[in-house]
Amino acid sequence: MRFAWLMAVSLTLVMAASGCTSEPSLKEAAAELQKDAQRLEKDDVFKNPLMKLRILQRPDKDIPCDKDKFKRVLRVTADDERKTTDVDSHLDQAEGVMAGTLVHELGYKLEYPFSEGDAEEGRFIHGLKEVGVLVAVYVAPEAPTWRLHAETSCLPK
Repeated sequence: MRFAWLMAVSLTLVMAASGCTSEPSLKEAAAELQKDAQRLEKDDVFKNPLMKLRILQRPDKDIPCDKDKFKRVLRVTADDERKTTDVDSHLDQAEGVMAGTLVHELGYKLEYPFSEGDAEEGRFIHGLKEVGVLVAVYVAPEAPTWRLHAETSCLPK
């Protein structure tokens, strides 16, 4: 019993000394969100000028969201000119491009079901990262095709 207690105390001290906590720091989450902005700008699909990538809000300012807590926000739009009159096909293709980018290029885990199926009004994709970053993308039938909003959790500095 005493050995188990000593192991528990030792493990707690090691975790505290190494910075392991139950929630990520704002610095860590903000750095990841800033990397996401850079990755989008360098991504083969979105660096094409025809995609009209626009970063509306960079994650470089702390936004108060709770007592002594802050978050960072990234807002982006991009457009994929519709090549067909079939709205459903356009949305399916645009949804697939964004889901692939979120997973393979930015490292998000998508929440399933991550889309609205065959809704012609638009589709939503939701994802998250363990570091405390949430993303929501609206895939629209009209320009701009993608409207991305990513933000960190409300975290202490």
